[in-house]
Amino acid sequence: MPRGKCLGWAWPPHPPLSFPGALGGVEAPGEAAAAVRALSARLLGLVADPARDPDPSVYLALRLAGDHDLRGEKRYLARLQDAFQHRYGRSVQAALRPHAAPHSHPQQDAVATEHTTRAEAEWPETGRLALYLLGLRATCPPLEPGPQRSLVTWLKYYLEEDWAGSRQHGQPLTSYYQYSLGVLALCVHRKRVREEVIRRLLAAEHHGRFGHAGGSAMDTEAVAALAFACLERERTVGARLAAELRAAVRRVRRRMVEAQGRDGFFGNVYSTPWAMQVFIATDACRMQPAYGRAMAALLENLDAFTTAATAAQALPVLHGRSYLDIASMRCREELDTLTPLSPELPPELPGNVTVRLVVECPEPWCPQHQLYDRPVPAPAGASLLDVLRAAAAQGPHNFMFDTQDTPQGPFLSRVLGLEARQQKRSYWQLLTAPSTSLQMGVADYRPHDGETLILRLSEW
Repeated sequence: MPRGKCLGWAWPPHPPLSFPGALGGVEAPGEAAAAVRALSARLLGLVADPARDPDPSVYLALRLAGDHDLRGEKRYLARLQDAFQHRYGRSVQAALRPHAAPHSHPQQDAVATEHTTRAEAEWPETGRLALYLLGLRATCPPLEPGPQRSLVTWLKYYLEEDWAGSRQHGQPLTSYYQYSLGVLALCVHRKRVREEVIRRLLAAEHHGRFGHAGGSAMDTEAVAALAFACLERERTVGARLAAELRAAVRRVRRRMVEAQGRDGFFGNVYSTPWAMQVFIATDACRMQPAYGRAMAALLENLDAFTTAATAAQALPVLHGRSYLDIASMRCREELDTLTPLSPELPPELPGNVTVRLVVECPEPWCPQHQLYDRPVPAPAGASLLDVLRAAAAQGPHNFMFDTQDTPQGPFLSRVLGLEARQQKRSYWQLLTAPSTSLQMGVADYRPHDGETLILRLSEW
C-alpha cells in the first residue's frame, strides 16, 4: 500500500490506510520515525485521562497516524459522540422552534427558549463542529450517514450565523480560521458549498483580512488554502471559480515560502504544521525546498509539542498527510500495535525563580495603561499558571485572575476584573518582554529566572 504523502523518514512497509495518488515516503534515519511514533504514543497517553475534555482534532491526529491503538481510538470516539450528542442531538429546526413543556409557564419558557436560541445563534461552534465532522469522516469502519446529515445542517446554519457578525465587525463572529474549517469540513464530506460562502473567503484572502491585532495569521491562511484546494479538487464549482481558487492557493503558498524564517518555520513552530498541510494537499512538498526545511525544523523541535492539542497539530504532517486526505481514505486492515505512553511529569528543580509580572490594558478600555507591575517569586520549574497563583497569594496587591477550561488547557479569561470576551473580540495575550508572543498556554509555559511576562488585553 502507498505511504502517506511527503514523509520525512521510512515508515512500516504496509501502512494501514490507502490514499489514492499518495507519493512514497522519503527515506531518512530511523530515529525520526521512532521519535514520531513516540509522539503518537504520548498523545495516546494524554487522551487516556478521562478528566480531559475530548478534542476532535486529537481524534483526527490519531486517525491520520501510521499506527493505531484501535480500542483506545474507539473509546475516544465514544466520548466525542457523547459530548456532541448532548449539544446537537436535535435538528436545527427543533432546537430553534419555541415550545412549552407540559405544566410549564409559557412566558417563562419563551424567554428561556429565546435566550438559548440567541446564544446558539450569536456564538456558533463553527470550528469545533467542523473538526468533529472531519473526525467522523475519518472513522473506520464508516459510520452511518444519518446522524451526520443533521450535523452538516448544523454546520451550514453556523456558517450563516457566523457570517452575520461581519455586518457589524467586518469579519465572522468567531474567526476566519473557524469559518475556513467549516467550509473545509463540508467539502471533505462532499457537500455542496454555496458560491457566496466561498467568495467571502476568497475576498478575505485577496484583501489580506486574515491577520489580527496579535500578529501573524499563518494558520488561518493555511486552513483557508486547504478549503480552496478541496473545493477545486472535488469539482463542485464552475471553471471560473475553480481558477480563482487555484490562484488563491498559489498566492498563499508563495507567501508562506517568502515568510519562512531562517529557523525553517512558517510563522512559528506551532503554525508550521498547518502551512505544511498546504504543500502536502497540493502535491508541492517534493518540488518545494521550503517544505523540506520545515520538516527538518519540526523534527528537531518535537519537544515543543507537549500538550494534546499541540501534538495533534503536528502529527498529521509528520505522517505525511493533510486533512484533505480524509476525503480519499479507504478503510483497510490497520496496524494496531501502538501503546499509550504515560506523560512525564516535569522534573522538580531546586530553588526559586523571580518573575516580573506586568498587566497592560490599552485605551480606550483603560485610561491607566499599566495596571500591575510586581516581582513574583515562584518555585523553579513553575508554569506561568503557577506564577499567577503565587501572585494572587502574595498580597497585599490584590492580583486576581480566572481561567476557563478548554480542550487545549486552561484559557486566561479574566485578570484584575477585566474579562476577555468573544463579543468584544478581546483576549489576554501572553508575551515575554519586550514584545514576543508566547506560543504556549498558561499551564505549559515555564518562565525562567529574571524574565518579564506581560499579560496584555488585546483585540483579535
